[in-house]
Amino acid sequence: MQLQPKAPRFFYIGAVSSLLALIALCVAWELFLAPLRPHGSWMVLKVVPLLLPLRGVLKRDVYTLQWSSMLILIYFTEGIVRATSDANHLSAMLGWVEVALTCLFFLCVILYLRPYKKAAKAAAKQVIEKMTR
Repeated sequence: MQLQPKAPRFFYIGAVSSLLALIALCVAWELFLAPLRPHGSWMVLKVVPLLLPLRGVLKRDVYTLQWSSMLILIYFTEGIVRATSDANHLSAMLGWVEVALTCLFFLCVILYLRPYKKAAKAAAKQVIEKMTR
């Protein structure tokens, strides 16, 4: 049985745009804006895990959206740590921007997936009712 619930398009757009913005922020942060070392740092490689779910998120793959909502929490944690502990004011501000983008992505993904979860629960309930008859 194929689940095809209607999910609001703006949650999908919010998830994609916040993921792309987070990728751009991480690259710019570690190469140009406030790198840990002058002229860029290897910390730019932190963007690689964000590239893994990008294709699935763009294709609206439900499974990819689910696991990427857990992956994004790593970036939320990094943003909080750097926002509250970096001595460089610009780096601290970028940390708060990272936190905002991760929160936006997480919220949009959860709200986008809500109809799919409801449809899956309803389908499971129907199967259980058929089995008990």
